[in-house]
Amino acid sequence: MRIAVIGAGVGGLTLANGLQRAGIEVSVFERACEPPTAGSGLSVFGNGWRALDAVGVGDAVREIAGSAVSGLQAGQRAPDGTWLARTPVRALTALRIVHRAELHAVLEAQLRPGTVRYAHAAHVSGTDGLLAVRAPGGNTVERFAVVVGADGIRSATRSALGLDTGVRYAGYSTWRGITSSPVNLHGAAGETWGRGLRFGYAPLQDGRVYWFAVATMPAQVDVGDELGHVRTRFAGWHDPIGALLDATDPATVFRLPIEDLDRPLSAFHRGRCVLLGDAAHAMTPDLGQGGNQAMEDAADLTARLHAQLADGPNAPAGVAAALDAYDRARRGRTQAVAARARSVGRVAQARGFLSAPLRNALLRVTPSAAVARQLDELQSWAPPATHIQERFA
Repeated sequence: MRIAVIGAGVGGLTLANGLQRAGIEVSVFERACEPPTAGSGLSVFGNGWRALDAVGVGDAVREIAGSAVSGLQAGQRAPDGTWLARTPVRALTALRIVHRAELHAVLEAQLRPGTVRYAHAAHVSGTDGLLAVRAPGGNTVERFAVVVGADGIRSATRSALGLDTGVRYAGYSTWRGITSSPVNLHGAAGETWGRGLRFGYAPLQDGRVYWFAVATMPAQVDVGDELGHVRTRFAGWHDPIGALLDATDPATVFRLPIEDLDRPLSAFHRGRCVLLGDAAHAMTPDLGQGGNQAMEDAADLTARLHAQLADGPNAPAGVAAALDAYDRARRGRTQAVAARARSVGRVAQARGFLSAPLRNALLRVTPSAAVARQLDELQSWAPPATHIQERFA
């Protein structure tokens, strides 16, 4: 059994680890010439850790995650630093922040050498497992039992399968950065909400701090000095926001328009080609669940393929059953999470003279128990089979 994964992002590499541990041959095709060396932070919640454990890489990732977030007060604050809402500490017990480039390196290191083929642009040819591969040495066509499109929000695989619904700009963009040195967070993390503006931060394992700044603005606008623009937008906001910006190398700061799928997909697969991660359900980052949902996808698909194909390598009925089951399980959950993220972003970016104060008032009166319940619901996912990490060892 041979499976191809298009895209060596978090979802694709998590899936490749699960498949190899399940005894399935896998090749990952990545158009970039080399692994990423820069990037932002990624929040791994309880559901993400369950998925990583299921495919056998949880412990390796924990080595780069640490427990720096544990015990910090979190929630939402006003620009002057007063708390609008506090998140119960117990609801964030499992949360860890990892550097994306470090996570990528750890996930790839767990794979057999040569699993990831860099500088290889792969495209599906129909839905029967054919893959056209463009490599530095020329073009080839390879056949696989399953082809997985893990090629991001502008997935060429999704388009080739006739499933594309378009991409929507959410109306706001985000700057992301990581400080060059540790910064004292004074025992707190989380987000600060203004009018059409947000600022959030959380510590990495080594004491450096991942931060993001969000502003309602046109998708494409030249602001010149990106870090300088952030300083201007958030001037006068509470400590340690200014210190975080001062401790950040301007060359490392980047801005991205926040986008998600314009409409939910009608299916996650066609024939023997299946979508995973942002290719299937790109969502705004307002719940911190994009990467976690891709990890869930990977664990779910691994378990279903392993279970359905246990009777041998030539089991087309098993492939179809596995992909159908994956589609049913993942489409409902991920699309619900994406819809919720979109709603949270809309509320968080309120900027009206009435809507922003109303939002703040609602935050102040929301019981902390209700906040904890919502976080528990997000993190309550479990793999479709019990102890699959033991079976894949």
